[in-house]
Amino acid sequence: MKAMILAAGLGTRLRPLTNDRPKALVEIAGRTLLEITLSRLREAGVREVIINVHHFAEMVIAYLKANHDFGMRIEISRETTLLDTGGGLKKAAWFFLEGAKDVDKPFILHNVDVISTISFKHMLEVHRERRALATLAVQDRKTSRYLLFDERGQLCGRRKGREEELVRPASQVNALAFSGIHVISPRIFSLIQEEGAFSIIDSYLRMAAEGENISGFRADEYYWRDLGRLESVQQAAEDFKNAVIS
Repeated sequence: MKAMILAAGLGTRLRPLTNDRPKALVEIAGRTLLEITLSRLREAGVREVIINVHHFAEMVIAYLKANHDFGMRIEISRETTLLDTGGGLKKAAWFFLEGAKDVDKPFILHNVDVISTISFKHMLEVHRERRALATLAVQDRKTSRYLLFDERGQLCGRRKGREEELVRPASQVNALAFSGIHVISPRIFSLIQEEGAFSIIDSYLRMAAEGENISGFRADEYYWRDLGRLESVQQAAEDFKNAVIS
């Protein structure tokens, strides 16, 4: 199985930790965010990974080399300008489309600054059962931006503050927080029309409006933390220390 780790961001919210390193190499409990993510993917059966890099790119490359790519096949997708989540994924399309045997196999897309115990195996099962184009891990928690799902658990819009955008009608709407983890079918690359830097969420909403099944995977039972802020990194360190997560 294959995966992509999104690690190209500047990590500005993590300064001063990112003054001299990329956020992928910020450490928690003696392990980098990149190592934690790679370890979880490897445990789920992922053996091939592509990582997008931009900020302190050479440090990430040297780190992987020093650790023998953690026993995996790891490719690097360099971004001279930041492409956002959608543009970064599109640039890495070749990795998921190589070899005819792999074209129909879903892959995992994972933010490097997210840690969780969300079951990739369960997500993959739900993805296949629902025959989804993409399956997004979502939770019922507070956030500044929500994704909206209909009664079938399919993406139908988004909400930011008081502004709500429905891309297709729904008799019942659930507002849920996205967790930065996706399972995606490679067929998506034939449907991405956007160019340059763009959010994959924008593409999902357009595709949902066109009738594609973008499904939500309820991950309320799992531990999850966004490590985009200093206080979140500090809390995650405490969680590791207290064996809330291992």
